[in-house]
Amino acid sequence: MTKTTFRSSGDETGAPVILSNEPGSFARGVLAKRHPALIQQVRDAFPYGRRQHEALDALLDEITNGVIEPLAPGDHDRERWADRGQEHFGGSWYDAPFLWAESYFYRRLLGAVGYFGTGPWRGVDPFAPFKRAELRGEAVEEELRALDALVSVPADERAAALLHASLWGNRADLGFRVTAEVGDAAVSALVADDSALLWELLPVGGSSTVAVVADNAGRELIPDLILIDHLLEQRHAEQVVLHLKPYPYYVSDAMTADVVDCLRRLTEAPGEAGAIGGRLWKAMASGSLEVRTHPFFCAPLPYEEMPEDLRGEFESATLTLLKGDLNYRRLVGDRLWDATASFADLTAYFPGAVAALRTLKSDVIVGLEQEALDTLERSGATWRTSGTHALIQVRR
Repeated sequence: MTKTTFRSSGDETGAPVILSNEPGSFARGVLAKRHPALIQQVRDAFPYGRRQHEALDALLDEITNGVIEPLAPGDHDRERWADRGQEHFGGSWYDAPFLWAESYFYRRLLGAVGYFGTGPWRGVDPFAPFKRAELRGEAVEEELRALDALVSVPADERAAALLHASLWGNRADLGFRVTAEVGDAAVSALVADDSALLWELLPVGGSSTVAVVADNAGRELIPDLILIDHLLEQRHAEQVVLHLKPYPYYVSDAMTADVVDCLRRLTEAPGEAGAIGGRLWKAMASGSLEVRTHPFFCAPLPYEEMPEDLRGEFESATLTLLKGDLNYRRLVGDRLWDATASFADLTAYFPGAVAALRTLKSDVIVGLEQEALDTLERSGATWRTSGTHALIQVRR
């Protein structure tokens, strides 16, 4: 694997790297509020022993009162993290690049609960209870029942509905997407919409290969899998490769186990949901749907620094579809870009056509028309970070 390092702020782009040291900023709120709360949630979700409790307490004290500590000498990835952020050790969590600090926090959290250790908690996903609780919820039940109504909808309308369901993730209600009124509302909340180009790149019967880089598990992964089924069933794609995290990363990121949980949830459902689950199960067996993982998906690095083997995979795809906010930050760079900066220019390095499906949950945004940006700014809403707006951006 190619050795990579994090580029520091103040380089040739002119756009500063996002840090967490600005009071009142979204990034500071994540480190100061979300991360301590998550430590408590993980602590309460499992009957951890004394060693895990002490390690979690130490991590909480470090992120609230201390400085960034390196990994322990015996940790398998100590050298890798030193290469990626040696200059941040001993400094404030808030002064490190936001992307790096978030990523390193999750690595440290996994270490605290013994995920990489040799004891009984090795390989136990600390976020699994949160993911599985979503799948058991009534909201998922309603959304799966609503799929029955989509069977009779024309293919192009069904494609649009499923694309929006995948885009909005856990705000997606497939029952509502069937109605024109709420569908129009969803479209109006898009700050950019290149969906026509997306479908143009995936013509029916075109023998396409689509790479889908997943984001969240649970309720958000279900509509992703349903969209994948549509791509295969309607022959927009001959093969779909679903790229997943190799181990837990951020609070709800999708791994292979999460795909299995979602497929079981689908296959056990009645009606169209069960039929979709059955088709996807068979697609896995035949190879038309394949899951893959790569350690780079858990790295605090932009996609511009992806290793050559992963670059080759994306280069061979007709279209790579990147899901979610974190993938977007890594695609264009986690920087305070001018919102009208060219999406095409910033993704020109990417090997092949690329599409971003993202609900806005952080400050990074590019590719907006000036008029649309002015309207959003005049609204007074926190549209960049509230999850109320979304985008579909495509670079051919």
